[in-house]
Amino acid sequence: MDAVGTVESYYDSLRTGDPLHPYFLESARTVKFGVGERLEGYDAVAEGLRDQTRTTEGWEVRSSNLLCEHRGDHAWFSDLVFMGWTDTDANVRYEFDTRWSGTLVELDEEEREREIDPLAETPWRFAGMHVSTSVQGRI
Repeated sequence: MDAVGTVESYYDSLRTGDPLHPYFLESARTVKFGVGERLEGYDAVAEGLRDQTRTTEGWEVRSSNLLCEHRGDHAWFSDLVFMGWTDTDANVRYEFDTRWSGTLVELDEEEREREIDPLAETPWRFAGMHVSTSVQGRI
């Protein structure tokens, strides 16, 4: 699977409630910015995503402008994504027009064998991801 396929697979896993943390690089330098949080380091990202999966349902994720490029073992992407979900603790539905961007690295076979949380489908991992909401009327 290539880098763009990895981004699309991540969206699919978000929709279906499958684990998301294996998509991220197991590094203390990995970072994820979400609509309401900043997670630094793989352990924090993994815990944050496990908690998100545990406390949300009914995910809708609609990509409308996925751009992805790679050079060697590095890739970057951006996208405009409508997303919505229900917070099961608060019983509240959230919906946002969001902007996504991030960087990915391609692991070699040796690096994949050392992973704590392996992801068999793809060698690509997010080293950084940023999801933000747009200002009303602007993208």
